[in-house]
Amino acid sequence: MEKIGLASDHAGFDMKEHIKKLLTAYGMEYIDFGTCSTSSCDYPDYAHPLASAVETGECSQGIAVCGSGQGMNMTLNKHQGIRAALCWSKEIAALARQHNNANILVLPGRFLSESEADDIIRTFLNTPFEGGRHENRVSKIPVCL
Repeated sequence: MEKIGLASDHAGFDMKEHIKKLLTAYGMEYIDFGTCSTSSCDYPDYAHPLASAVETGECSQGIAVCGSGQGMNMTLNKHQGIRAALCWSKEIAALARQHNNANILVLPGRFLSESEADDIIRTFLNTPFEGGRHENRVSKIPVCL
């Protein structure tokens, strides 16, 4: 069974805990890369391990949460094998998967209700990459050094 990687900072902790319950209800396995409380922390400490796990295949996809989603998204996208997408609606999540083959969903925890997050997560996890004309574009994302 594929595993979903999870990461949050203190501002996203409560939402991450909700997501764990949601994934369990779906019968999905996950790995929680932290944080483990609402105590102030630095989002890169949790984003980098999540990104590495998705890059190596330890996790098939990931979900990350911080207050605005911006910090997690910026950090995750520093990794060559990551296509993290900051999504605030299910329509954005669908396009991120269909057109960009996003492999990590980033949520702005302070700006979404649990119900909104559930809809976005369900859409992200159930929407396939369209490939085709989008494949060439996605292949140009990594920086060749």
